[in-house]
Amino acid sequence: WANTEAGAAERVREFEHQADDTKRELRLALTNAFITPIDAEDLYVMSERLDAVLNGAKDTVRESEVMGIPPDEAVAAMAALLADGVGHLAMAFERLNPARRSKDGLGATDAADAAVKTQRQLERVYRQAASALLEVQDLREVMGKRELYRRVSRISETLIEAADRVWYATVKEG
Repeated sequence: WANTEAGAAERVREFEHQADDTKRELRLALTNAFITPIDAEDLYVMSERLDAVLNGAKDTVRESEVMGIPPDEAVAAMAALLADGVGHLAMAFERLNPARRSKDGLGATDAADAAVKTQRQLERVYRQAASALLEVQDLREVMGKRELYRRVSRISETLIEAADRVWYATVKEG
């Protein structure tokens, strides 16, 4: 979507709906499970935060559409960093199970740290893009782009919260 690919906005919405279905399946499994390999509360909170990331992506796409402000290079760069962060977060979730620890010995916290690192890079892109808006004369463009930048930044903050919960779950289990 951020690279203005045709049909990508609809795919973002579809993925968000698939994630909602998966979250419901997880909640049902947690309700029926007697024992879970990871604390049920941690699983629940991580799924909530990841869902918030996906909802944020869907809402950003919608906001862009209704404001008539397409994504620019900064949004594309931030979206790429969000995608990298989510990839690291998925790896962290997989590695919470010791049986799935990577061959190089890296665990869930290493992947969570990598997710956070990508989001620190996103913060730099955000600040540069926001600063560049000071040169733009069209107030509508400034307001619209700033809102998109802020939405992506909020998604990033939520992704960091999910990575932090991986750390918390690891500390509790360790």
